[in-house]
Amino acid sequence: MNQTMTAAFLPGDSTVQMRTVPVPSPGHGEVLLRVKASTICGSDIRCIYHEHLGNGPEGYQGVIAGHEPCGQIVAAGAGCRRFKTGDRVIVYHISGCGVCNDCRRGYMISCTSAQYRRAYGWQRDGGMAEYMIAEEKDLIALPDALSYADGAQVACGFGTVYEGLTKIGIDGNCAVLITGLGPVGLAAGALARKLGAIKIIGIDVVPERMRIALDLGLCDAVLASGPDNVAEVRALTGGFGVERAVDCSANAAARATAIRATRKWGKIVFLGEGGTVAINPSPDMIHDQKTLYGSWVTSTWLMEELVERLVRWNLHPADIITHRFPLERAGEAYALMASGKCGKVAVCADEELK
Repeated sequence: MNQTMTAAFLPGDSTVQMRTVPVPSPGHGEVLLRVKASTICGSDIRCIYHEHLGNGPEGYQGVIAGHEPCGQIVAAGAGCRRFKTGDRVIVYHISGCGVCNDCRRGYMISCTSAQYRRAYGWQRDGGMAEYMIAEEKDLIALPDALSYADGAQVACGFGTVYEGLTKIGIDGNCAVLITGLGPVGLAAGALARKLGAIKIIGIDVVPERMRIALDLGLCDAVLASGPDNVAEVRALTGGFGVERAVDCSANAAARATAIRATRKWGKIVFLGEGGTVAINPSPDMIHDQKTLYGSWVTSTWLMEELVERLVRWNLHPADIITHRFPLERAGEAYALMASGKCGKVAVCADEELK
């Protein structure tokens, strides 16, 4: 193994800086991964790539980018209890303290320790490199039936969606509305389909993403975003509206549509980060007995459950990846993802580039 490696950093001016850095060595309870696939999340674009926004959980600290990594262990430090060299793993993208109430529940995303909570690609080195260090407690086993590109999608996007859908519940009685058909919205369509949704309706403003949703069979109908969306959704559902709605857009108008196009006693979940929403609580929510959930990423145990379900369903998250780039072309990968004219974008190595 070489002593140095190439890694990508995000200076916050819509560019990517490639640097040569030392290959790290795993410490106690840590592993060194050969990164096989690292996908780009919308939050990377919103909060790091264009400009550095946020503090705490969203405070980028100049580390190697990438919080959706998947790879193979090439070295294990002392104290590792489960995983070993050669194992294929997904990295849960938040490393928490492990002892607060949220971490004990498996929700390291909500870790309350300002000292120990560190997100890969945000406050600690992430997966946009040839190799990366991960703590063993943050790893999820990747079955042979799933590719590394599948696993990278689980690391954030599909895991986030699965959490939200379990909160609202999806079954064969449900028509589902998805506002925002970026990678998270496409994942929502794929998972809602496997969970039994009888009809899936999508709304977006980007023609390329609307076409992907239809071409992959993730939506039964796709609507261009506009002022008549609530009436259009009701027309597609016998005048009632949908039983479940999932907002993946963070857009104020789309969020309001998700709420208003949901029928009486329906449930809505907000997954898209940022933005605002304005509603009239009594007619939009209270009088129709609707329930609105907020959902942020997922837990380690539910991510393990999702991996098992993906194998059972023969569902491959990598199907929504429309473009793959080698690490040396990471700048092109981020620029394409920022354009929105794509599905998921992945930076890959070895067999994942073939």
